Amino acid sequence: MPWLQFKADVADTYAEQLSDCLITLGASAVTFEDAARQPVFEPPPGETRLWQTTRVVGLFTADTDMDLITAALDNALNVPLANIKVDILEDQEWSRSWLTHFKPTRFGERLWVIPSDFAPPDPNGVNLHLDPGLAFGTGTHPTTSLCLKWLDGHPPDGLTVIDYGCGSGILAVAAALLGAREIHAVDHDPQALTATRSNAAKNGVADKVRTYLPNERPAIKADLILANILANPLVGLQPLFVELIRPAGQIVLSGILHSQAEHVVACYRHQFEIADIQVDQDWCRIIGTRLAANRVPPA
Repeated sequence: MPWLQFKADVADTYAEQLSDCLITLGASAVTFEDAARQPVFEPPPGETRLWQTTRVVGLFTADTDMDLITAALDNALNVPLANIKVDILEDQEWSRSWLTHFKPTRFGERLWVIPSDFAPPDPNGVNLHLDPGLAFGTGTHPTTSLCLKWLDGHPPDGLTVIDYGCGSGILAVAAALLGAREIHAVDHDPQALTATRSNAAKNGVADKVRTYLPNERPAIKADLILANILANPLVGLQPLFVELIRPAGQIVLSGILHSQAEHVVACYRHQFEIADIQVDQDWCRIIGTRLAANRVPPA
């Protein structure tokens, strides 16, 4: 069955209102797009930043009367809409469309990330079968790739690991497959926790991976913290990471633009010895080791 796709451009202040109306009128899904090729830079923690002119896209079943939808929007909204368009989309399995560009990929010497519908290219490798679902993280982005390569080269055998900002659970599951004793996966998005639990079960490590919203996280001391987020949240999380990590424990920070690395390092160097910074396509990964209370960081 084909689908009908409704599109309209609206000022960013009205995008959420239009989205809510489309859902109320029966849209199966709603997404936001850039309507004017305007860059959106990293928002502060807790803020969702949209384009000044945002294209709101609603997906409806083929039997929907789109004239009625448009009329209902006119009655429900006192909002100027531009470039209203309805397209017919041929049927496809939308939930699997990401497979078009997601192929088995090796990270380091033996760690493979494999879409769920593919056979492992190396049956003897450490094979992580992944379905991202609605959460971020397939390994294809440099920020995730840098973390996976580090895990492959530094297997967390027997360690307690925190994956903060777990997304699809790719780092948590990789740590489990590479020998971690237990992994505590944290994310503010419930869909990310659902994806993480699903991927942990798919890979036979559900008993090792526990998921939490930030305010549900238990008081633990980790040997390793993985945090593939963004620079500003990482700076804000520094006091929490100091609290959560054991002396001599390691942090792996990613999601950081190379131009932001110095700022992040300056924030962490008073409590961590920064051992390594690796760059890939202008993104970087920072490795640090928690200093003992009586140690002074190197100058």
